[in-house]
Parts: sequence; C-alpha cells; structure tokens
Amino acid sequence: MTIKKTQPRRTSAAPSGDIIDPPYPTGPVDEYAEAVLSGQIVAGPHVRNSCRRHKQDRAEGHKRGLRFNLSLALKKISVFEDVLKLNGGQFEGKPFLLHTSQKFKVGSLFGWQKQTPEGDWLRRFRRYYGEEGKGNGKSPFAGGIGIIGMMLDGEERAEVYAAGKDKAQAMVLFRDAVAMVDQSPALASRVEKSGGNPVWNLRYRDSFFRPISREGASSGPRPYIALCDELHEHPNGDVIEMLERGFKFRRSPLLLMITNSGSDRNSICWAEHQHAVKVAAGTQTPDDDFTYVGEVWDGSDDTFSYVCALDKDDDPLTDPSCWIKANPLLGVILKYEYLEGVVAQAKDIPSKRNGILRLHFCVWTESDTAWIPRPLLEKVMADFDPYVEHAGKIINGAGLDLSGTKDLTSAAFCIETGVKRVKKADGTEADLPTYDLWAESWTPGDTMDERSKVDHVPYRLWSESFHKDADGNDIPGQPYLNAPEGGRVRFDHVAAHFARVDASHGIGELGYDKYSYDKFQEELDNYGLSFVTVAHPQGGKRRAKPSEAKVEAAKAADLPAPLGHWMPGSVAKLEELILEERVRIRRSPVTLTALMGVHIETDPLMGNQWFNKSKATVRIDPAVAAAMAVGVACDTPAAPQGSIDDFLSNPIMVI
Repeated sequence: MTIKKTQPRRTSAAPSGDIIDPPYPTGPVDEYAEAVLSGQIVAGPHVRNSCRRHKQDRAEGHKRGLRFNLSLALKKISVFEDVLKLNGGQFEGKPFLLHTSQKFKVGSLFGWQKQTPEGDWLRRFRRYYGEEGKGNGKSPFAGGIGIIGMMLDGEERAEVYAAGKDKAQAMVLFRDAVAMVDQSPALASRVEKSGGNPVWNLRYRDSFFRPISREGASSGPRPYIALCDELHEHPNGDVIEMLERGFKFRRSPLLLMITNSGSDRNSICWAEHQHAVKVAAGTQTPDDDFTYVGEVWDGSDDTFSYVCALDKDDDPLTDPSCWIKANPLLGVILKYEYLEGVVAQAKDIPSKRNGILRLHFCVWTESDTAWIPRPLLEKVMADFDPYVEHAGKIINGAGLDLSGTKDLTSAAFCIETGVKRVKKADGTEADLPTYDLWAESWTPGDTMDERSKVDHVPYRLWSESFHKDADGNDIPGQPYLNAPEGGRVRFDHVAAHFARVDASHGIGELGYDKYSYDKFQEELDNYGLSFVTVAHPQGGKRRAKPSEAKVEAAKAADLPAPLGHWMPGSVAKLEELILEERVRIRRSPVTLTALMGVHIETDPLMGNQWFNKSKATVRIDPAVAAAMAVGVACDTPAAPQGSIDDFLSNPIMVI
C-alpha cells in the first residue's frame, strides 16, 4: 500500500496521533473522499455527504476530541487483502482485494477514534448503516469485519454475532464468514469450528463468532461486534435493541447494519435510513437535495453511514450512467450486462418495477409491487384549476372512497377533454379520448398530527398548502388536503363539495363503494342532490351488476349486454390513460403519494389486477377514487356539453 506524504504541520490545538492540520499523510480513505468530491468517482448524494463529512472532520475533528489513526486503518485494510479469501464461483479462493469504496468504509470504521475523559483512544463509530444495491458484496464485507472483531481487534473474550430477522437469515452472513475461514490457511489453522453441517460457531482462543436471532437468544448477549443483515426485512427493532443492550459491557462495540432499500416507512430500517442520511448531511432537517451542512448533535458522532442512492432527477430505467450511484462495485463483481437485463424486465413487466428499483437502484418505493413508476406519473401531472378551466362542463364520471377515523376520504372527478392520436400495439393508429382527472381528500383535523407520525406523511403541511394554477399561483380555498375539525371525517363537508361541483358542472355518474355509503347518501339527500349513482366494488373478485337503465339502453341499441363496474377494469383503464399520456392529473402530493404507494394484487388464474389497501404502506384512497372515476367516465357515454340546465333536466340515466 503506497501512502502519499507531505510535510506535516502540527498545531498546539491538535492532540497527538494523526490529527494534524493539512497537509497531512493521506491514504485510501482520504483518496476515495477526494475522488468522489472531485467527480472522478461517481456517487450519490449521501455518499458524497459522507465524504464531505470525512474531509471536514480531518480538518476540524480534533476540536471535538477526534483523530484519524491512519496506521490502524491501513492495518485493517491489509487484513482483508493479505489474510481473507473470497468464496463462490469465479472468486473461489481469491484474495479479498477491497474496492476503493470498501477501503473507505473499513478505514473509516477502524481509523476514526475518539478520546475518553481518561485519555484513552477508543472506536469513534459505534454504529454503521450501509445501504447498497443487491450484488455489491455486502455480506462478505460484513463477514470480514466479524472475523477481524473476533481475532484481530485487541478485544478479550470478544463476542461477535451475525444477526437476522430469524436464525435462517442470520446464517446467510455467517456462512460467508465460515467460508472465509475455510479458504484461508492462516485462519483455518487457528479457528475452531463447532457443529457439522452447518457450522454454527467459530472460536478463536476465548472469543467466538456465531449467528443469533431474537428467538434464539437464551441469555443476554454481550456483543463486541454485531452484524445485522438485511435490515429491511426485519419486522421491528427487537434484534437491534437486544444487541445494543449488551454493548454496555464493551468499551468499543460496533453495530454494523447492512441492507437493501425497503418499502415500509413504518419499519426500523426506514428509521435507521433516515438517521443515517441526516448524519451524513450534518443536519436533522435536510432539504430535498440533501445539501451538506456539517453540524453535530448528540449521538451523531457515533454513526458512520454509507447510503447509496440516486439523485432526485435520476431515472435508472433510461439513464445507465446513474447505475453506479447505487452499485459502487458495478463493473467489478456486478456486470453491466446483468443490470441491462434487469432494467429490460422492469420496462416490460410493471409488476416487477418496484422490486427492481428497490433492490438494484436503492429507491425506497412506497410498495413492493410496482404499478406506475414515478417518472411516468410525473409526465401526466400538471397544475390547473379544473373548476375554472372546465366551468360549465359536465363531469363524465366521479369516484368516492369513504372512510372513518384513519383512512382518507377521497373523491375523484374525470372529464373528457378531447382526442389524441395514439399508435396501438398492432401498429395501427386511432383517435382516442383524453381526460382531466383530479382528486379531493378529507381527513379528521383533530387527529392528523398523531396520524402523521404513524403514516410518515405531512398531513398538516398538506392541509396548509394550496393547489397551484397553470401560472403557479395559489388557488384560493383549495388546499391539498381538507381537514375539518373532529375525530372522524365529516360526511357533510364531503357532500357540500359534491353540491358545489354538481351546481357548477353537473355530475354524469358517481361510482361508490358500499362502505358507509348509506350515511353519505343521507347527506346528499339533505342537499337535494339526485345525480346518478352506481355501485363500484373495490376488490378484485366482485363485479357490480349493471343498472337496468344501461341494460335497457343496450337492448334498444342492439348492443351486447353491458357489464357492471369492477376494480380490475378501472385500474387497467387508468393505467392505459397514464401510459398513453391521455390523461392530465392535477398535481398534488396527496394524489402522487397514493398513486406511488399502491400495492397491486394479481389474480393468479386470470391475471386481473387491482389495488390492495391492506398491503399498501401509505393511504391510497385518492388512487382508489381516481381509478373508480376513470372507470365510470370511460364507461359512461359522453355527456352533452352544451348546457348544465339541459343536462340536469334530462340526465343520461336515472336509477
């Protein structure tokens, strides 16, 4: 290992060791940070921030009692490269030559130290959170850290644990460590293995390394190093809590958490992710760009993070140049050809998109099963005021999804706006109708702050922010979220909105789910509203019966018998409109969050798809209402647009 050296210049404020004012001896950790910050190495926003943090601490860390022990960092890096061996396939038996990003991580974890009041220099970073794309060597890296902790970190009676959501998952990481021992003669002659197939314990003198899970811990462990694998799969923080309780017996413990990105924002993984990106940015309130601030608060100095992520405008499905931000070992152990195949799958099979974005490109998706990727949704989002732009025009279809105390109540409206020539899959072209679509949502005002913490969405901010018109001006009286007082959604407020819309436009047909609809109908009756209402079930197995009026109209026109509304048909129609860009959706964070968060359920026999509320990780009621409105609008003959009075005196159909 070559170390670049320049003439050091010490100051009276600098403690002994490697903390000196620049210029100072540099090594692979400094070199990686400089290469990332100069753009020589492409990295995402959080890795860039981790490099900025390292550089700032190199210059100023001595003021907080920190030092970077370069010689110790180099020793631990050399253990990987001179002692440890890889296993499996083309890497079987080869030296563990660390990638530059891995040297940055190893060197940071073991090189950074903090001085105690007694004058001892101990490990600075007690917690590590690493988030990278699948196939970037996270598990072998963690296994190597575990072996170092058991044998080569100076801890007597060290206890090292590989932890998972269960024993089976813990064994995945542990098997990598066992294989490293088997591959290395230097280790195999010194480490005792217990168990047959599989091996369940490694021992070196009075220290050991073994897998552990919450249910398998018979007594309180006293870990020196705890390696927590695939954190996004953990149902809660019990395993981490158990391990960190045992740290009180150690002076320099380390909790190392490795994971892919997840989808559950109520999870321990999301909480650790949020903490990690804030620590890297040096602020507890980062902006959308994660601009580096460099502040320190209680507990932040103990955490080192290496969080791979795309920048906010990156699209991995169309721009391969951003892939390396989520995959630092791309071109080393992860091949471009493999990711090309993965991206092709994501484009061709919508149900796989979210899983691919999450596992391979470090995108925290709102659900595991993809529906429409955000870039495509953004293409059809627009700022407009439908109540002004479409004043006097009859709304073709509306959808209503009612709620009680927790979910949102949402109403969506869809109006036909013209035609667009579309090229179909068979190569032919057709003029097909275009639509404007918008949603209104309500939530109980008295409980929205409490529910914001549980749902991890800013209900109050949404209720205080307003829709924009095409010129970017606030639309008076139209917040993104309506939050009337009370502990339940006030159906009279919802009915009042329908009364205003019906008076100014006219509603061709309203599709509704039966939940609580009788109570809502009473509120409609109080306003004297009598537009057409039709059942629209929300599940994927049940289709509503068509109205008698539609049946009779079909007979009179000698057309096939009509079918009733159902969710798979409405979801398919909404998807078609979005993908063909034949719909313009009023921009709203409430609507966008719901559309991004839908969980798609698929009938394994027929292939029909619908939204599953119970498996979604956010409130998707606006998306449900939007699909219902589109389904109704596309199934309803275009309403005459000449006069609202004419329409109200002669509606399309009456039930």
